[in-house]
Order: sequence, then C-alpha cells, then structure tokens
Amino acid sequence: MMTKKWMKFKRDFENFKTACIPWEMKIKEIESHFGSSVASYFIFLRWMYGVNLVLLCMILGLVVIPELLMGQPAGTIPRKTVPRGEQATAMNYGVLSEFGGTLKYSLLFYGYYNNQRTIGPLQYRFPLAFFLCGIGVFGYSLIVVIRTMAKNINESTADGDDDNFTFSWKIFTSWDYLIGNPETADNKFASITTSFKESILDEQENIKEENIHLRRFLIVLANVLITICLGGSGYLIYFVVQRSQEFKKLDNPSWYQNNEVEIVMNLLSMFCPPLFETIATMENYHSRLALKWQLGRIFALFLGNLYTFLLALINDVNSKLEEEVLIKNTTMLLISSLNNGSSINGSTSTPFIHPADMPRGPCWETDVGIEFVKLTVSDTQMTYIMILVGDFGRAVIVRFLNYCWCWDLEAGFPSYSEFDISGNVLGLIFNQGMIWMGVFYAPGLIVVNVLRLLSSMYLQCWAVMSSNVPQEKVFKASKSNNFYLALLLLVLFMSLLPVAYTIMTISPSFDCGPFR
Repeated sequence: MMTKKWMKFKRDFENFKTACIPWEMKIKEIESHFGSSVASYFIFLRWMYGVNLVLLCMILGLVVIPELLMGQPAGTIPRKTVPRGEQATAMNYGVLSEFGGTLKYSLLFYGYYNNQRTIGPLQYRFPLAFFLCGIGVFGYSLIVVIRTMAKNINESTADGDDDNFTFSWKIFTSWDYLIGNPETADNKFASITTSFKESILDEQENIKEENIHLRRFLIVLANVLITICLGGSGYLIYFVVQRSQEFKKLDNPSWYQNNEVEIVMNLLSMFCPPLFETIATMENYHSRLALKWQLGRIFALFLGNLYTFLLALINDVNSKLEEEVLIKNTTMLLISSLNNGSSINGSTSTPFIHPADMPRGPCWETDVGIEFVKLTVSDTQMTYIMILVGDFGRAVIVRFLNYCWCWDLEAGFPSYSEFDISGNVLGLIFNQGMIWMGVFYAPGLIVVNVLRLLSSMYLQCWAVMSSNVPQEKVFKASKSNNFYLALLLLVLFMSLLPVAYTIMTISPSFDCGPFR
C-alpha cells in the first residue's frame, strides 16, 4: 500500500516538475509527431529566450532604469527633445514606423542617454555602467554558450550509445506504463512510431550503394553553384546599401527607397535557402549531414550579408563625421556669439536656448541603432507573414479545396509544407547576432528581441501542429544542440569585432550619448 502511494507521489511530482518547465508539454507533443530534429529547434528557441531574459534584466537594471529614475528628464536637453522642425510629424505612423520622430529621441537609442559622470543621490556612475553593461552582454553570452556546450558534451558521453539490438530495445522498453491520460498515450504512441522511422532510415543509409565518381562530381558542382549565389548576394547588398545613401539625400524619398536595404536582405533570406536546398539534392547526403551543410551555407549567406551591410554602414558613418565637424563648429559659434552679446548688454546670465532649437549633429550611433532595429523588426514581420501566408494559407487551400479539385492536393502540388529546420535555426542565430551588435547603439533592441522570441514560440508551435507535416526523411537529432551552439558561438565572436572596431577607431558623437 505504501509502495503504491509512493509511486503515485513520485509520478505526480515528476509531472509537476515537467509542468514547471516553460512549453515542455507542447515541445513533447511536437517531438512525438515531428521527431527529435524539429523538437530540437524549439528547445533551442526556449534556451535563447532564457538567455535574452537575463540580458534584458542586465540592461534594464544597469542602464535604462537608472537613466529613467536619476537622469535628466525628457525635454531638458537637445538629445531628449524632438527638434522644432520635426515636431509636427513626430507622432505620425509613417515616421514612427521608420523609428524616427519621438522614438528616435527615446530610451530605445544611444543618443538619449546623457553624459553626466554621476547621476542621482547615489552618485551612480552612468557612463561607466553603460560601458561595463556592453561588456557584460558579450561576457555573459560567451560564458553561458560555452558552459551549455560543455554540459551537453558531458551528458552525451555519460549516456553512451548501444547500437546492438536497436529495434529489440525499442520494442520492449519504449512504452511508459505509468501513463494514465489518453492524450498522453496517443502522443507516446506517435513518438515511438517516429523513433522507429528514424532508426529505419539510419539503417537504410548504412547499406546504401552508390556511384562514388558521379557523386563527387555532383558535390563539386553543387558547391560551385552555391559559391556563385553567395558572391552575388553579397554584391547585391553592398550595391543597395550604397544606393540607399543617395536616397537619403532626397527631399521626399518613397517608402521603398527608405526600406530598400531591409527588403532586399529579407528577400535574399527568403529565396536563397530553398535554392541552396534544391542544389544540395545533387549531393545525396544523409539527412542529418545534409542539415548541417545547409546550416553552414545559410550561415555563410547571413554572415556575408551582415558584414557587407556593416561595411556600408561604416562608410556612411565616416561621411557623417565630416558633417558633424561642421555642425559642431556652428554650435560653438552660436553659443559664443550669444555669450558675447549678453556680455555687451551687461548681463551676467547665459542666454536661454530651448533644447528643440539647439543645433545638433547627426549622432551616428543612434543612426546605426535605428538600422539594426529596423532590420530586426522587418525580419520578424517577414517571418510571421511567411508563416501565416506560406504555411497556414497553403494548408487552408489544400484542406478545403482538396475535395473539389482535379488532382490530390495533399499528395501532389501544393501539398502541406514541411517545417524548415535549417532556415528557422539560422534565423534565430542571425537575429541574435544583430542583437549583440546593435544593443550598444540601441539598448531597447533587447526588449524587441524578447518580445519576438516569446511570440515566435507561440506562433510557430501553433503553425507546426496546424499547418506542417513531418518530413519525408525523418532523422534523429544529435543528443545535444552543440552544432547550433557552435554556430552561435562563432556569431558571437563575429558580432564582437564590429562593435570593438567602432569603439576603438571612430570618435563618439560630440553632442549625444554617454561618451559625447
């Protein structure tokens, strides 16, 4: 009797621990229907959300909240005030959607934060805190990624693999006899079925025969074609970024001219991965190896595009520094002339100039931050549109028109879409790289990213269960996400380089930010 009560208590406690893990039951349900490879993406997404929550607390606690509580109020200095000429349109939707107007002079961006050495009754050293927080973002991210990789390696080594009698072990040991819920039993049954499919595919791959010479030729050809695509995408981004600088000089640029860079980068991110996947079919790799090659190629695409984008931004910053020198001289002459005029009139007080009327430089740090925020938001919008239109809309058409169509829409074209593991994983990693690079120039960017990850978890969990089908070639994911983490670690180092370069080589703006 006591044994039964103890077993019931143990089962309830295990269920309680599982229920306390965010989205654990939803991920288990996805794994039972789509396999461990798809579930590994959602586990990775949940882990990324936790890391960004810590970064959010760090930035809010050390930068945003101290500035809000102890810094100078909005409207008291020029960089916290919308210029007189922009006040009429500062709250227009078109201006706010470009992160101009009121948003440009808010806590979102670097330029809002003032350069007082100490603020508030606590004598809080704000510029030092801002700098150390920027270092802390990279330091914490590096520690948590390396520690997670080491933990995964230890777990995989401790578990070990027994490849003897694989199917016998699965038949006799897969079922959980403590299951008492019908829905849980259905999920467990689907999970066992998917696990058998994964193992059968691995066995088939081990005994497959092929023409080695033809395969080598196709592998070389595929890599040549993909290299051409990568070079072409890099050149296209560099071209449109350079052209965007010319559009900014126009009096009334169109919506497309304002957003051409983001549109081109999103289109490349949308069409290049499927093109890579089509080309990669010539290589005929195992599904697990093919996923890693696809991830590596899309990673090279994203990283090349991002660095091309940054190179063009740095060129734009250098041109703005020349403009800033002229504005700085004009500002100094204006203040000097006003002081001279007051001394001639016999007044000892400094003449008052409203912050909205004070001349100000371009503040290249805020401009760079705006570009990163726009790129993150546009990437999020494009991802959600593709889920709603490309996956859900396609599923609705297939499901409701299949009964009155001249061919089987489910078995033929267009059919239900498969979940794109490589594209979604690289989208997460690429977006996190933009956060690491842009958070120094836009502290509010981390808030945008946390909201993005939270909404992505709910939207993609719903979409994969309602609109996607399991892959034709299911395969087992590795016991850890270390391949994803290795890519993330590489992006972390590549993100650190541009930030360190701009801090060490480019002079801060003279009238905005904590290092003015």
